[in-house]
Order: sequence, then structure tokens, then C-alpha cells
Amino acid sequence: MSGAAEQGAIPSLSGRGRRVDGAPLRSPTVRRLAVLSLHTSPLAQPGTGDGGGMNVYVRELSAALARSGVRCDVYTRASEPGLPRSVRVEPGLVVHHITAGPTRPLPKGQLHEIVEAFADGVAAHLSESDAAGEPPVEAIHANYWLSGVAGHTLKHRLDLPLVSTFHTLDRVKAQASPEDVDPVDPGRRARAEAEVIGCSDAVLASCSVEAEELVALYGASPERVAVVPPGVDHAFFSPGDQRQARRALRLQQDRPLVLFVGRIQPLKGLDVALRALAELARRGLQGAQLVVVGGPSGPRGEDELATVVRLAADLGLGEAVRFVPPQPHELLATWYRAADCCVVPSRSESFGLVALEAAACGTPVVASAVGGLTTLVEDGKTGFLVEGGDVRGFAAGLAAVLCDRLSAAAMGSAAAERARSYTWPLAGAKLLERYEQLTARSLVSCV
Repeated sequence: MSGAAEQGAIPSLSGRGRRVDGAPLRSPTVRRLAVLSLHTSPLAQPGTGDGGGMNVYVRELSAALARSGVRCDVYTRASEPGLPRSVRVEPGLVVHHITAGPTRPLPKGQLHEIVEAFADGVAAHLSESDAAGEPPVEAIHANYWLSGVAGHTLKHRLDLPLVSTFHTLDRVKAQASPEDVDPVDPGRRARAEAEVIGCSDAVLASCSVEAEELVALYGASPERVAVVPPGVDHAFFSPGDQRQARRALRLQQDRPLVLFVGRIQPLKGLDVALRALAELARRGLQGAQLVVVGGPSGPRGEDELATVVRLAADLGLGEAVRFVPPQPHELLATWYRAADCCVVPSRSESFGLVALEAAACGTPVVASAVGGLTTLVEDGKTGFLVEGGDVRGFAAGLAAVLCDRLSAAAMGSAAAERARSYTWPLAGAKLLERYEQLTARSLVSCV
């Protein structure tokens, strides 16, 4: 597919588009943005199903932009009957439910079949908006590869710049978790990602590690890759009194507590956390408890939940492991404050919002030395970085935090201080600057 600006063959909706010479038709100040989040809604509960860090990212970043004066229309698939067509979240932020395929949850492996229908639904909504005299959308921001494919179609149909955030990359996940590769068409997602990257006017990376992966694994043009780290809402996620947090959650006051927050799926490495807890007991650190906040996710989620429950029993952990269902996002801060340490044993992690939120609450983090976690955790100062899957290494890191309260307190303070530099308004400001650069120049053509 070629860029519409160069061909002039694809008509734009009213108020959109550029002159053939590439000069902008309007001021570069962005007033309205279309945000695509096809497979999961920012209104969904993080920690189960397909809900996770991306839900938080889309909601919080869109809210930050809306508060800065940019109207954000977020488009997601209507995955159940009876959903309102649009939900006004706050001034300037509206979530629209687009009918694409059956109005019921679909396995993620089938969602590629309804991408075109989703793109058609978004285009129809924007056409109605134009007819009603509303300000035109000036850029598309697609989240995850499925939205990227829809965004690619809409870019050429509407002659708008496309910004893509992938959150996870197939070629990175395939290295860390080959069993999760699509057995029907193993290369489908990677091919789609490469095509979207090749035609995106900007590709956002959450950290320098992801930026390097985009260039090395997908041939992304470095000048079109922008590092925009996510943020954390410090009004909710901030240090607090551990004893009060434990009292509120009805947790034992003097028992060492390790916290795991996230979806239960092989990629998140909960099995490593369980084995590390058992290793602590073998090393003589008795009484530590692991609290798991989250639910099963993905095609193997239920199987993984059954597997980790059996593993906990086989390891003799018994009541040392407590499973807690997914919690409303703003209430997670109480769990972080209650914990002595947060464990993030992911096999792959593009950024790691859980690690950032825990740090913001003054809780040391022991995490896999993968992806964005390497940029969030300062080894030996705010927590510990461990080679992925290294059970003994995780046990050693946990023991260092649990057995030395003074050192742990210093780590928690350093973590909270480091986390203060990550805010959603700052992320929104960096992103808005990138949007405005894009509206002032010609669209990128497909390679």
C-alpha cells in the first residue's frame, strides 16, 4: 500500500488530509486524537483476561492528554452485548465500543479475522463525527499489533499520521516463550508488526531496550522510533504505612510478605516465584508468604493457574501462598505498601508497570533482568535484577530484602525517589510534541 498523500488516489474525509506537496492544511497544534485499543478496553479490569498494563497505559495516557486539551476518542471492540455505544470517562476522553464480529469475547488468536470490520466501524464513526461538525481527528494512535493493522488501514483511508505502540513484540516473545507462538500461522503477527512499523509515522517505545529491539528485529528507522516511558499516578501510588496497609487487608503484621501482581500466564513466570519461595524455606527463612494478585489470562491461562496451584502443593507451600482476584487498579497501592518486596519474574517485559507502581509505593522490587525492567530497577539500590528463570537468584534477592530491614528500607526510599520522574503528564507532553511534529510533515509511505 502506498501513502495516500503521494498517490492522491484515496479520498479523505472532510477536514482531513494534506496537499500533494506535503504542506499541512492546518496549524500543527493537535486538538483531537483517535486511539485504537481493539482487543482490550481501557475500562476493563486489569489483571485478568486480556487486561493488563496496556489497559492502564491507554486509559492514563489518554486522560493526561485530555487534561492538556487534546480530545481523545478511544476505540475498542464491543466484546459483550448491551454495552453503551460510547462512555464519557471524563471531559475530553470518550471510549467508543465498535461492533466487529460477534459481541462476545473471542480468543486472541481469532481477532485478526475481524480487524478490517473494526477499521470500518471506526471510519464510520469518524464520518458521523465529521458530519456533525465536530473537530477532525488529526492523528491515529494504535496500541498492540491488532490495532496497528487497523490503524494502518485507516491511515491510508483517511490520510492521517499513524503512531504505533506495540506493548509486546512477537519476535521478542517468541524468544522468551516459544510455546505461545501461533501454531496455525507462526509468522502472521511478526509479518503484520513489520508492515505496520514500516509505515508508521512514529513508533513509540517504552524504554531504550524496546527501541533497540524495534531497530534490530524489525528494521525500524531509528529516527522514527521515540522513547516515551509510561508514568505512574503518584496520587494513588506513593509510600505509606505498612502496618496500616496490612490491617486494611487483614494480613499478618509480622510475617514476611512477597507480592506478585499480574496475569497468570506462562510469560509472567509465577512458577519461578513459587520455587523461589520454597528455596527460601530450604535456606532457613521460614514463614514467608507469597500473595498473588491476578487472574488467568490468554489461551493457556486456566491451565497455568491449575499448574501453579499444583506446583505450590507439590512444593509443600500450603497456606504460604494466597491467591487474590484482580483488584481495582487504584486499590493495588495498598497491596504494594503491605508487601516487604514485589517480585516480577517475567520471561519478557517491554516495560513493567507493576515494578514501577511498587517502586512508587516504596517497595523494593526483585525482577528478571529483561526488557524495560532493566531500566526501572537499579540493581542493588532499588531492588535486584536476576537472570530470567534463575530460581536461586530470585531466592537470594528476596532473602536480601526480607532479612535486612534497614537495607530494605533504604532500597524502598531510593525506589520511590527514582519513580517520581515517571508521570503520566510528562508522558503526555512528550507524546503531544511528537504528534505535533507529525502533523507538520508528509506521511511516511509503505516500504
